[in-house]
Amino acid sequence: MSTLKVTNVKHETSGLNTLVFDNGGTSGGNGRVTTKGTIGEVSALGNLAAGTHTLDFRTANNFSMTLTGNVTLANPSNISAGQSGVLFITQDSTGGRTAAFGSYWDFSDGTAPTLSTGANAVDMIAWIARSSTKISAQFVGNFS
Repeated sequence: MSTLKVTNVKHETSGLNTLVFDNGGTSGGNGRVTTKGTIGEVSALGNLAAGTHTLDFRTANNFSMTLTGNVTLANPSNISAGQSGVLFITQDSTGGRTAAFGSYWDFSDGTAPTLSTGANAVDMIAWIARSSTKISAQFVGNFS
């Protein structure tokens, strides 16, 4: 597979009104590019064992994970101001797992949340990047 990098497409009075991409995306006359298969997808990270994990915000906006140990979600990489999404954090069948967060994560009242601890409990963290180093996050717990 090869990648084509386009640095400039000039459209003045040519007959070009729409670009179509192989993945199903389009670019119309409104200056916006829409790609199929990215809006609304949740990137399943699988089981996260004990340790520090870094999310790459270039790969997705929405993530799901199952904790099999106590984790630290470090400051994500490739953050773009205005980017937003959600994290779905599920306890494994044992439960009782904890999560700590890197310094870029700002929660209400300045306090990181305490996850629901029941076996298979599901929590959600909605977030938006205010800058490349500040993420406003809101915890919503216990969807189980």
